[in-house]
Amino acid sequence: MSTIQHYLQFTDLSASQYAYLFDRASFIKKKFKAYEKHQPLVDRTLAMIFEKASTRTRVSFEAGMYQLGGSVVHLTTGDSQLGRSEPIEDSARVISRMTDLVMIRTFEQTKIERFAAHSRVPVINGLTNEFHPCQILADIFTFIEHRGSIKGKTVAWVGDGNNMANTWLQAAKLLDFKVNVSTPSGYEVNEEIAVSTGGISADHYQSYSNPMDACRSADLVTTDVWTSMGYEAENEVRKQAFAAWRVSLEMMAVAQPNALFMHCLPAHRGEEVDADVIDGPQSVVWDEAENRMHVQKALMEYLLVGRQN
Repeated sequence: MSTIQHYLQFTDLSASQYAYLFDRASFIKKKFKAYEKHQPLVDRTLAMIFEKASTRTRVSFEAGMYQLGGSVVHLTTGDSQLGRSEPIEDSARVISRMTDLVMIRTFEQTKIERFAAHSRVPVINGLTNEFHPCQILADIFTFIEHRGSIKGKTVAWVGDGNNMANTWLQAAKLLDFKVNVSTPSGYEVNEEIAVSTGGISADHYQSYSNPMDACRSADLVTTDVWTSMGYEAENEVRKQAFAAWRVSLEMMAVAQPNALFMHCLPAHRGEEVDADVIDGPQSVVWDEAENRMHVQKALMEYLLVGRQN
């Protein structure tokens, strides 16, 4: 039996595999826009397991799988044994015997790793506390669409040192670009996680206490909500701590003149980003949101049927 290719974090694929995926996503997107069928996954089934709720992840994977000719089984902890007493390992053994591909959106990365270790089919990380590889896949594809190769460019990450920041660091080292990170004190990137997963290199990462400095000469400025899912109890404390980390027109003004703005959504205008930035001419957040579907279609096709000519 050949080795199963999972996609649990950004470093699970190589630079050459990403080059293929970005080209393939462009091809698949063009067919979608031209209303041309592209159905390489007929009779294949995707199981989607949600321990964390989502709009974009569910719609992008579900619509994408149907467009590829496949079908979808949607599970939450409320309607499956995952939320009860069955071990993750047993759930993996059962679900992977009945489906062809599994996407999981959950809390600890160890959960998805345990599931993958006992799965007979590829497992995709739809988000964990530590990583969000499908989002960064979409973000980089969006950058390429608008500005060409990301190699050698600078990305400014403003806000929480969360799963998105961790994944950006992994991507920077692998695809040879730089990430300037600025977080409030106490909310820094967990460098132990980043280092252990191939995500920190002095050539590709620099930390700044002042978000304005992180944005200086950046080609892309990006952020996320101040309070990620699972940390709602900290919301008021975080609002005070993050007050100076709101992406503003002033921050965009010190970036490159043609710098893009991205946000994985949902966004809170007036908190992590000003309305005139996210709704302004440099924002590509709607392309970015749509591109989740296109890159995930390319990813699912690749994991199930390999490279296509």
